[in-house]
Amino acid sequence: MEIMKCNCCGKELIEKQGNQREDSLVIVKDWGYFSGKDMERHHLVICEACYDNWVSGFKIPPKVESRTEAL
Repeated sequence: MEIMKCNCCGKELIEKQGNQREDSLVIVKDWGYFSGKDMERHHLVICEACYDNWVSGFKIPPKVESRTEAL
């Protein structure tokens, strides 16, 4: 199994044995036309600390909803 690392800080998020250390944001973006990345697919993994740091700089923060169950 491939070791999953945060693209921002490089921290390991999943060990070789497949045990998840922490949750993360996974982004898969298929770029279309009208971009400088036409027809490329980008994969990103962001740990929670880097996510918090990233979104703290947004002019419009992400919408957050409370949930009572995990999927």
